[in-house]
Amino acid sequence: MRQPGGRSGKLPPPLRAPGGTPAGLRPRRAPTLAPAPLPAPVMPAPPPRTRPRLLLGTALASLCLLVLPAIPAAPQGMGSFGRSANSNEPVTFTAEEVEYDQAANTVTARGRVEAWQGDRVLRADEFTYNRETGVAVATGNVALIEPDGQTLFADRAELTGGMRDAAIEGIRGLLASNARLAAAGARRTGGTVTDLARVVYSSCDLCAEDPTRPPLWQLRARVATLDSVDQRVRYRDAAVQFAGWPVLYTPYFSHASPDAPRASGFLSPTLGTTRLLGAFAEIPYYWAIDDHSDATITATLSEKQVPNLGGAYRRRFNNGDLTVEGSIGALDGTEADGTGGHLFSRGRFSLDENWRAGFGLNRASSREYLRAWRFGGPRVLTTSAYLEGFWGAEGYARIDSMIYQGLDSQTTTSQVPMVLPRGYADYVFPTDNLGGNFSVDASAYSIFRTTGTDTRRIGSRLSYELPFTGEAGDLWTFRTHADVLGGWVDGLALAPTYGDAGSDGFYGRGHVRSAVDWRMPFLRSAGDWGSQLIEPRVQVVTGPSTGSQTSFPNEDSLDLEFTDANLFALNRFPGRDRLEGGTRVDAALRGAWFFPNGGQLEALGGRSFRAATDATFPQGSGLENRSSDWVGRVRLAPVPWLELVGRSRLDRETTEPRLWDGSATILAGPASLTGGYLLTNPAPNITTRKREEVSIGGTLRVTENWRIGAFGRYDIGLDRAVSGSASAIYEDECLIFETRFVRNRAQDPNTGRDYAGGTLLLFRISLKTVGDFGFRAL
Repeated sequence: MRQPGGRSGKLPPPLRAPGGTPAGLRPRRAPTLAPAPLPAPVMPAPPPRTRPRLLLGTALASLCLLVLPAIPAAPQGMGSFGRSANSNEPVTFTAEEVEYDQAANTVTARGRVEAWQGDRVLRADEFTYNRETGVAVATGNVALIEPDGQTLFADRAELTGGMRDAAIEGIRGLLASNARLAAAGARRTGGTVTDLARVVYSSCDLCAEDPTRPPLWQLRARVATLDSVDQRVRYRDAAVQFAGWPVLYTPYFSHASPDAPRASGFLSPTLGTTRLLGAFAEIPYYWAIDDHSDATITATLSEKQVPNLGGAYRRRFNNGDLTVEGSIGALDGTEADGTGGHLFSRGRFSLDENWRAGFGLNRASSREYLRAWRFGGPRVLTTSAYLEGFWGAEGYARIDSMIYQGLDSQTTTSQVPMVLPRGYADYVFPTDNLGGNFSVDASAYSIFRTTGTDTRRIGSRLSYELPFTGEAGDLWTFRTHADVLGGWVDGLALAPTYGDAGSDGFYGRGHVRSAVDWRMPFLRSAGDWGSQLIEPRVQVVTGPSTGSQTSFPNEDSLDLEFTDANLFALNRFPGRDRLEGGTRVDAALRGAWFFPNGGQLEALGGRSFRAATDATFPQGSGLENRSSDWVGRVRLAPVPWLELVGRSRLDRETTEPRLWDGSATILAGPASLTGGYLLTNPAPNITTRKREEVSIGGTLRVTENWRIGAFGRYDIGLDRAVSGSASAIYEDECLIFETRFVRNRAQDPNTGRDYAGGTLLLFRISLKTVGDFGFRAL
């Protein structure tokens, strides 16, 4: 029985035995080479220190993930050419010609045969199914197209034993991320064991001039076997080749199959050398505890130190996650000799749609221990717990506590504060009928020290802002702040002050300040040269004088920096412990030239004038006198490839620079260059040394695949280099090679100022779609 011409549609009911009522042509299901769906991973990828790097088994696992599940395995009860009992999607096919041979009891589809189930498509020149023997054969340009676009090709596919056994010849695959694979053939036995013969995998393009040349890298194995019962993948005679030369070989390797649940086992080791450790090797073991948690245990063996044992535990909950990392070990040859360890942990949990809570517990025996065993080198560790709530863009609230551990030898531990607790909440009301915005906030904190000041403070601020435009196009803004503060202080005489210390006990104060801000933008056309803008701006701020505030503790307003960024702020102090009062006038002139090509030249200069001096501002801040220092900024970007940015603060009388911060960026095709200059005077309460530095860095794309870079920073005051680095990176469609050198000077011998010191030499090779391998020296 033959039906020429195109035919398509859902498969008809099953054929009955000869003599029964004929039911038409019924290939109930085309042979499916689609991979079985894998369960979504429960846990995220391991953290960077334990992420698997290049390992032959890891690489070939990528191959198995995409190829081995593609060999069909029919579950028990699947009828000949039938549909799996757990598959509800119909199989649909088209062919130029479909033939049923009643004598041979075979069904044959020819000519651009295409069958699909869901989003998977099988194509072949011819497909034959023998109902007597249960053998299904697809021949001629066999192709399986996955929903994500990955394609598997074969010369011939034969399925037997109720489709539990299969043999495929000439496998070729076009996978995601430019990956390709090939195998001489594949065979499934008993529906449980699948063998791939002479497997090759790579994501490199073939040479256009000579496609027979080996790719830049490829993975080869004589046999790769998947056991679906044991859920293991085993390799025999496997190797990684570069340009056809083997660089890594193993006669046998085994790991969990890609579709298996997360399995425990050793991860790729990390090799390297450092000054304190000598040659070292990190050997991590991954423990899949259950579907919601895992752990990684890492042993570090080194040439100069006793072994170090570290571990990381992670767990996912329905409403959050928990991570704990720690280690224990010892050091010899440093200031922190002896047994040491560290504990870093983090937790975050959503309580409902508005509230969430979290914590972070971080402690270490010393900074030297962390840096020696490659756990970072922070100067301060923070332990905290918090509860915060969100109500759209209108409301926010948070309460937290923080305990600090100073790891810098210069830090006086007894003076490091403990914040127990701190709270903050604010709410922004809807815009009123006049177009103004009203907001209110409240804050409180309690700070304790072993030596020094103990402070407890509560306060609130009410703010209102109303903008409008005048008839002449001038822009007006009215602002008002009202603050109220109260608290209790002990040990104020031990705190840093700018005058006589106040007395311990209760303190309280309130303050109101208002401002009128006026701007008048003048804009003119410059014809073919673009347009120009001149905008004077004046703000008048007034409020009661605060007088001397040295009788009040200062916990959140020590880091004061006067620049153009806060010239028009109602309170130039960053916190609430210091409030700016009195009457002042802020004035600035801004000019800009907007070029037709999108470039611009913009500059601003201004200063502030007070009706009376304010002793609250420390010497050197630029605000200690009735007239402030000059502040300004300049930005020049005439063309897309050039940008110059500078900020400055000049002495009010001598115009001597107190702050210069400038940078220049040049983009010239494959090259980029950035330079910077920084000059700062000693900052009140923060530093005691004038700082003057220059820096320069850039990158250059030498070829399509190679790029190099370098960076350096030089301290002019110390007359020495502070840091420098150089890198070279090669990248193409399948490989990344990176080498990087970093050198930092550790300490200023004159002031004892600590720098992030040390030397790093890094080599990394990454095979795209597979993994990476690195070596580092410190």
